[in-house]
Amino acid sequence: MTHPITGVYSAAATPLNADLSPNLPAFAAHCHWLLEQGCNGIALLGTTGEANSFSVLERQHILDAALSAGIAPDQLMPGTGLPNIPETIALTRHALSQGVTRVVMLPPFYYKPVSDEGLFAAYARVIEGVADSRLNIVLYHIPQVAGLGISHDLIDRLRTAFPDTVVGIKDSAGKIENMEGMIARFPGFSVLAGADPLLLPVMQMGGAGCITATSNIVARDLAIVYAGANDPAQADAVAKAQDRINAFRNLSNSYVQIPAIKAMVGHVWDDPAWARTRPPLVAMSQAEQADLATKLAPLNTPKAKAAA
Repeated sequence: MTHPITGVYSAAATPLNADLSPNLPAFAAHCHWLLEQGCNGIALLGTTGEANSFSVLERQHILDAALSAGIAPDQLMPGTGLPNIPETIALTRHALSQGVTRVVMLPPFYYKPVSDEGLFAAYARVIEGVADSRLNIVLYHIPQVAGLGISHDLIDRLRTAFPDTVVGIKDSAGKIENMEGMIARFPGFSVLAGADPLLLPVMQMGGAGCITATSNIVARDLAIVYAGANDPAQADAVAKAQDRINAFRNLSNSYVQIPAIKAMVGHVWDDPAWARTRPPLVAMSQAEQADLATKLAPLNTPKAKAAA
């Protein structure tokens, strides 16, 4: 079955300057490195990218910086979902104006509980407000953070109403049975795993790929799993890559995840400034970073090189 969006997408972290503004050159360099490591694209400005800690203008500048650095528009998939419809439309239109046609879109996540009727109305208003046939939306299902989720019935209704626009979902709930159900019910719908260890079973079920946090460090291993998941001749290579993915994922999850991912990226770039986070997230303490460094040492963390 052909999917409109496939591959390994990195939920890219966002580096910060000392004043906590986005470090745009460092972000662009990291995007290039992720693509060199085997990512098919960059899903910037998601949860790992601290998107909801940035203003609309900052989010536009971050996307523009990646494009200005030579990242192709079809390799970028920014998060554009906000709790209000006008700013969601504005961010989505900005992406389209730059040639970026694929976005990941959270549901409006402030009010709870919200019915499927309300969520359908919100997505419909955004799609109709953007009014651009090029738009491809990947829905974002992360109920443990957003406080509400995307039901299968809502997907069905959105696909019926907007079949050429609502083309996939990032499922970060961590429940493989939910992804299995979507793959079975919606042929041709791009089901993308939001947790690194689930890429392999999702691909073996007929899924489309992943958008994950640990890809900031182990993109090469995820690319091996993606390419070889259904090839018996690649089973050994896939198993080794999966073990490595799991080791880094388990390590990040043993701390507060996003600060840990950013500190780990700091080891990739040999740049401790990567550990900075925007409030309300708090960067890892010096003691935690020292502990992390000790645990990273035997894992052979990949290294990136800054441009000369």
